[in-house]
Amino acid sequence: MTLPHPGPDATPPPITVRDLTMAYGDYVVMQGISFTVRRGDVFFIMGGSGCGKSTLLRHLIGLKDPAAGEILYGTENLTLADAETRHAILRRVGVLYQGGALWSALTLAENVTVPLQTYTDLSPKVIREIVGLKLALVGLKGFEDFYPSEISGGMQKRAGLARAMALDPEILCIDEPSAGLDPLSSRRLDDLIRELSESLGTTIVIVSHELPSIFAIGTNSVFLDAESKRMIAQGSPRDLLERSEPAAVRQFLRRGEP
Repeated sequence: MTLPHPGPDATPPPITVRDLTMAYGDYVVMQGISFTVRRGDVFFIMGGSGCGKSTLLRHLIGLKDPAAGEILYGTENLTLADAETRHAILRRVGVLYQGGALWSALTLAENVTVPLQTYTDLSPKVIREIVGLKLALVGLKGFEDFYPSEISGGMQKRAGLARAMALDPEILCIDEPSAGLDPLSSRRLDDLIRELSESLGTTIVIVSHELPSIFAIGTNSVFLDAESKRMIAQGSPRDLLERSEPAAVRQFLRRGEP
């Protein structure tokens, strides 16, 4: 389903979520979720454990259908789209999973090659050039022939990021990028994500509970509240820290302080 164009001077946001309900059978995880992700945002999905952050990401990337509500990419409705249109919409989205999800039997270069071989008709020579550029972009030039087991956790995350960026997606979704990383590796990954956003104009959606990352690179966010099963705040993380009314949001952003 394609919605009417909003006007000659208006550009629809990359992602719009309208009155979304997430459920597993009869168990409702979250309901009434509505927000927009602006072009170029580094957008954080925040909340305590068990609130449905990763579940929301799974809905955004088409791995789970909502119990109610809609998800739009630009003017295209992912929720109501047929299989062909849905596939075309999601081709514009890159995903970095929490563990990196690299294939252990493939080198880093081979991991990044897979989406290019699968979804393009590019020649092997051009694909090799693109793979080299993507790995260089994330600071892994010279590691093309290494296997995931031969590099650190932080490097694995960066390799996963290179693979997620292989097809030059308009939108990049990342699940817990700092999970399992030491503070220095986490900061380097934050810097890389911000650099990708600023230099390439990529819109980035991140699930995280890591406050240093949220405050360092977040430009917009939503907060999911497990108790009420609703989204109770949206805005810049720093603005929410200073002006958010719900106590649960303030406590989360202040590490439990009232």
